[in-house]
Amino acid sequence: MGRFHKNNFQVNLNLNIRGLEQSTTLLINEKSRELQKKGKKIYKLGLGQSPFPVPEIVVESLRQNAHQKDYLPVRGLPQLREAVAEYNWREHKIKSNPDDILIGPGSKELIFLLQLVYYGDLIIPTPSWVSYSPQARIIGRNVQWVQTGYGDNWRLNPERLDLICRTDPSKPRIVIINYPANPTGYTYPLERLKELAKAARKYNVILISDEIYGMIHHTGQHVSIARFYPEGTIVSSGLSKWCGAGGWRLGTFSFPENLRWLLDAMATVASETFTATSAPIQYAAVTAFKMGNEMNEYLYFTRKILREIAKYLVHKLKEMNIDLQLPQGAFYLFPNFEFYREKLQKTGIYTSNELCNTILSKLNIAMLPGSDFGRPPEELTVRIAYVDFDGKKALESSKKYGHNGTNGTMNGTFIRENCQPLVKAFDLLGNWLADL
Repeated sequence: MGRFHKNNFQVNLNLNIRGLEQSTTLLINEKSRELQKKGKKIYKLGLGQSPFPVPEIVVESLRQNAHQKDYLPVRGLPQLREAVAEYNWREHKIKSNPDDILIGPGSKELIFLLQLVYYGDLIIPTPSWVSYSPQARIIGRNVQWVQTGYGDNWRLNPERLDLICRTDPSKPRIVIINYPANPTGYTYPLERLKELAKAARKYNVILISDEIYGMIHHTGQHVSIARFYPEGTIVSSGLSKWCGAGGWRLGTFSFPENLRWLLDAMATVASETFTATSAPIQYAAVTAFKMGNEMNEYLYFTRKILREIAKYLVHKLKEMNIDLQLPQGAFYLFPNFEFYREKLQKTGIYTSNELCNTILSKLNIAMLPGSDFGRPPEELTVRIAYVDFDGKKALESSKKYGHNGTNGTMNGTFIRENCQPLVKAFDLLGNWLADL
């Protein structure tokens, strides 16, 4: 334990959390708010929060259930677990039993509880979401980063996974894959999923498939790896990204039947910590997971908007001599500013963190450095969350385009009319780079 004195009180800190800072995605949002309070116009491309409103049918369900006040079962509302199991089969062809579903206050909490109850090393590809590694550190687990590359769209290589596991085949391990991915927006092709499933099965790893962005695959073609490794895959999802309800804090874990013992262990810890997820939120979530016409319409147009914004912004970045492939889902870009390294170094910028701090101070554009996602500090990658626009307005405007195929007819005019902060931010960025 580490000790220090503060305000005449002796404080003890667990060594696992000494030096650990607040989640960078949340920190950049708070920093942006502070700057806004000072009167600055901040382009908020840091926090990955859905810009779209919660569908009205789900909001109405919450209104109708605001009176629900009783403690619900630790594992979750039975009707909700049934709805999630049906959703798993209907949307992703994953066979689920309601008894194998666990509901929690956000998928982040559930991922943390899993690491707490299952003793095993954590294997994660880099770049990865910012909270996986800190959670393991808090608990005291070993973390093994697996390097990926731009040429492979930053995806986990099954041969690398096999090589890691081969050194000690019987060692317990948790492997986390997240796709469409935060921070890149890229997903896994079918054959790669099958190869990863084969490697995971060979070493009996616990595979967490974080599919929180699965429903906002830009063409609605998300495939779960649980179809190929059902016995060892836990599918993590929730309402935050595809239903625009990040602040509602509702996550789901879908287990295979043979891992019910692990669910039981997590439920035991849950009973002694968060007890149960908010009752009104769980009742409203039943409506979301049952889907229906209104939800399908909502998803069709949110996917379409995100797809068209991605095309527009990738084109803009390529005009800046920043090459990257089009993302397949979510609302992230992960460009590398290597083309400008020499010019940036002349201004004192050597790391991705220095790059993001300079862009925030000079251009009022908030984004996150690649180092926050496990990349080397000197690599000039950044994560851009293209969410700074009025999602409600964009949804209403998009409907005039109707259902006209996967490519649609939206163009730069739609983006300029409905996503002006994004357009302005990228114009500022392009001009700054041109003047270096």
